[in-house]
Amino acid sequence: MVDFLAENNLCGQAILRIVSCGNAIIAELLRLSEFIPGVFRLKDKADQQKYGDIIFDFSYFKGPETCEGKLEAKPELLDLDEEFRENNIEILTRFYLAFQSVHKYIVDLNRYLDDLNEGIYIQQTLETVLLNEDGKQLLCEALYLYGVMLLVIDQKIEGEVRERMLVSYYRYSAARSSADSNLDDICKLLRSTGYSSQPGAKRPPNYPESYFSRVPISETFISMVIGRLRSDDIYNQVSAYPLPEHRSTALATQAAMLYVILYFDPSILHTQQAKMREIVDKYFPDNWVISIYMGITVNLAEAWEPYKAAKTALNYTLDLSNVKEQASRYAAVTERVHTQVQQFLKEGCLREELVLDNIPKLLNCLRDCNVAIRWLMLHTADTACDPNNKRLRQIKDQILTDSRYNPRILFQLLLDTAQFEFILKEMFKQMLSEKQTKWESYKKEGSERMTELADVFSGVKPLTRVEKNENLQAWFREISKQIMSLNYDDSTAAGRKTVQLIQALEEVQEFHQLESNLQVCQFLADTRKFLHQMIRTINIKEEVLITMQIVGDLSYAWQLIDSFTSIMQESIRVNPSMVTKLRATFLKVS
Repeated sequence: MVDFLAENNLCGQAILRIVSCGNAIIAELLRLSEFIPGVFRLKDKADQQKYGDIIFDFSYFKGPETCEGKLEAKPELLDLDEEFRENNIEILTRFYLAFQSVHKYIVDLNRYLDDLNEGIYIQQTLETVLLNEDGKQLLCEALYLYGVMLLVIDQKIEGEVRERMLVSYYRYSAARSSADSNLDDICKLLRSTGYSSQPGAKRPPNYPESYFSRVPISETFISMVIGRLRSDDIYNQVSAYPLPEHRSTALATQAAMLYVILYFDPSILHTQQAKMREIVDKYFPDNWVISIYMGITVNLAEAWEPYKAAKTALNYTLDLSNVKEQASRYAAVTERVHTQVQQFLKEGCLREELVLDNIPKLLNCLRDCNVAIRWLMLHTADTACDPNNKRLRQIKDQILTDSRYNPRILFQLLLDTAQFEFILKEMFKQMLSEKQTKWESYKKEGSERMTELADVFSGVKPLTRVEKNENLQAWFREISKQIMSLNYDDSTAAGRKTVQLIQALEEVQEFHQLESNLQVCQFLADTRKFLHQMIRTINIKEEVLITMQIVGDLSYAWQLIDSFTSIMQESIRVNPSMVTKLRATFLKVS
């Protein structure tokens, strides 16, 4: 089958483009959310008095002539309006283009799905794309990213502010005179939902599902994507986390996607208890605070409160005995792994031989560290707990008590883990770059040793008390040839053969009573050492680096890391050399 993402595969390239745009749109929305002109919030009285008559929400569209008439009646308002336009048209245009991109994104996705159904892409249907590994990932991401866009817009750019900005853009730009302008559709999609990100604000009814349904999306597509996310490990992450207790961390990315996408089919959250039970058992048996995108955290206890099936399914996870068990477990893990990491970080401990001989052990330590840091950072975060919610407060207090939570200790573990990871990665990169050269060098050395031994037993090369032995001479020459015939490109066969050669060299020493001659023994021991080094070297695989990259993911802490700023500053004041570990930590976050 043709590679789904090949350049000549139009179906794969189309969905890849859509998903790429999706990520770019979210990045732009997050950037712009930092630059909302304060005046559009109309928070203080001065702004209200000055700009209240020239900044309108969507009520403007009910009678634009009336609103404009009021402005024209007062020349000073017209001047203010013109000045306001000059000052803000650039940023308003940028916001409008971002909002337009969101609408265009979902239109493009719907068109792509229609094209799939209509057979535009030859031999490709929705079902076949979902059977392909890349296709499955991209389709799930496409829907998830649209959901994230909507949530980011509502969280970062309040509904009233959006409306005022859209109306201002409409008034100040040429968009209203443009026949192909889709401003109406954008306004329908992004009109205020009534949601407020302020603490203690009440959640609007049917939110966010009513918001998510403003642009209809194929129900079959939503259902199939949810089905895939429920049943498959779409990113094959479980292989990087072999231990069963790490499964929810392995599937965390998928869990976040499923959380967002379920709002496109709220009936599952409301009534389908069996499905919700299955989802919670698989993804949320030991965690309930998740990061949905670049550190935007959600507490499921709060988010799923209005949904009967979801709330019921989550009850066991939120049971205080389970909360206590998880918190106590992570307290013990943190203590154990921190000691291990500090041991590894001691000067001279992480040598090449030790690393190569203990790859599984080192990776397990990294996994335990990262899983513990993730759980503790997310579940103790202030942003994840509404202080006005008694139940959430109770759960958080239980976690803080049972996990013996200390932000300084957690931050120190994060620093040490980041440094440990950084050193390991650099070592592996170095070893990978030198892998073939070293392997060939060990092979040459081993082969030469065998040739020299063959010469010794030929009687030509005098060596103390070694009698001529043609059989051994021929045997050592053969071993030398065998070593030279090892092929670097066929690592599996080479590894197997190397092990056999090591065994043969051990046996020849025993059967021919060669122990009595120390020099011969030394030659054999050296050759075995080189062969062992060859096995070690051939086992340096890029997969280890990939696993480290997966395990070391810290994107969930993109915003949470800010809460440790004061600890960072204090640590640097006390110990300036701490910046080395901080560098590793920031590299890890990025």
